[in-house]
Amino acid sequence: MKWLRTLLLIAASASLTYAGDDAYQLGEDSQRKSGVPRGEVTEHVWRSKIFPETVRRYWTYVPAQYEMAKPAAVMVFQDGHTYVAEEGQFRAPVVLDNLIAAGDVPVMVGIFIDPGHKKEELPEKPGWKPQPENRSFEYDTLSEQYAGFLLEEILPEVGKEHNLTDNPNQRAICGISSGGICAFTVAWERPDAFRKVLSHVGSFTNIRGGNVYPALIRKTAPKPIRVFLQGGSGDLDNEHGNWPLANQQMAASLKFAGYDYHFEYGEGGHSGKHGGAIFPEALRWLWRD
Repeated sequence: MKWLRTLLLIAASASLTYAGDDAYQLGEDSQRKSGVPRGEVTEHVWRSKIFPETVRRYWTYVPAQYEMAKPAAVMVFQDGHTYVAEEGQFRAPVVLDNLIAAGDVPVMVGIFIDPGHKKEELPEKPGWKPQPENRSFEYDTLSEQYAGFLLEEILPEVGKEHNLTDNPNQRAICGISSGGICAFTVAWERPDAFRKVLSHVGSFTNIRGGNVYPALIRKTAPKPIRVFLQGGSGDLDNEHGNWPLANQQMAASLKFAGYDYHFEYGEGGHSGKHGGAIFPEALRWLWRD
């Protein structure tokens, strides 16, 4: 199917670079620093009932400062393998170690979730090859289903071992590309559960109807969510829409509706280069109170 081939290319391109990305480099907060305590990352496997017949990997990050007696803030990441890799474009565990140690963000548990594979067993290694078949359905669909998956399956499972907050102001959600629109959808549908959104080159285009968000934002009473958008002028332009324009429309609508938002518009393409370079500052802004 043509749309499936396109989505495979979109997902693969999230790990590639564009000429405009050359200006973006990782800063010191994305590098290991001497004396900063290191959190622990563990890998897990989950078979979902909300997304039947799917299996996926997820990782948990628990900072060294975590105390079982105190509920920890929570941040969920879609396409978890992209964010959890220590040598990747985002290096979230390294960044979180540095920012938590500096007191710039609260002590938080990170949950990095990959999309579902419609197979009995997982591929040998996490990544884009083979592409998780359920990714577009989970991420691009405008519904409460993925939020329910988090709230009814993943958070309770992680909560068996760790004391997680149920305060929506202390829960954030993040993603790249289709994972970015997924992050917004979760907060849009369930602001009682998640109120902080970080989207990198979000796919606010007509893959599965996501192009309606700018109009919905303008015509719906503002919801208590905070949104950081990152986009680039070299992003995708295809039959689903124009990613740079879609993200600009999102930012304009959030401004019109009076949201607490920030839009970082650069020159990069559909990758994590720009988003990774500004990732520490995005987290500071998102968690500033």
